[in-house]
Amino acid sequence: MAEPGADCPHFVSAYFVSNPRIEETEKGFMGDKQSKWERIYSVVKLIPEGKVATYGQIATLAGYYRQARQVGYALHAVPSDDIPWHRVINAQGKISLNLEMGGAVQRKLLENEGIVFTGSGVIPLRQYQWQPTIDLLEKI
Repeated sequence: MAEPGADCPHFVSAYFVSNPRIEETEKGFMGDKQSKWERIYSVVKLIPEGKVATYGQIATLAGYYRQARQVGYALHAVPSDDIPWHRVINAQGKISLNLEMGGAVQRKLLENEGIVFTGSGVIPLRQYQWQPTIDLLEKI
């Protein structure tokens, strides 16, 4: 007797073969998400040490105006250490992660880069927010 679910891949592939529109939609969705996240990562990589950007700022620079949550989702799934996820904060100048979820690590990484928090845990955006140059924006 076969194990339950042993033939699941067959059924899944048969479903997509018999429904090419669904296969195209699913592939398109995953491809779009992947390329969107890659674009977000490429913008985040441009944030210099000692500066921060907001989720909304990154979304806008990546071409996804008003999609700040997508930046959060992408950063939650960062695939490598070369993406400085810790330099992205919320629009109030605060770390969005709680202490258990990595907020303490993020704060320490930012402090190691010279960023100073106020007594209430806020990063003064006027002082530390990244302002990319026109030349840099053209490369995005």
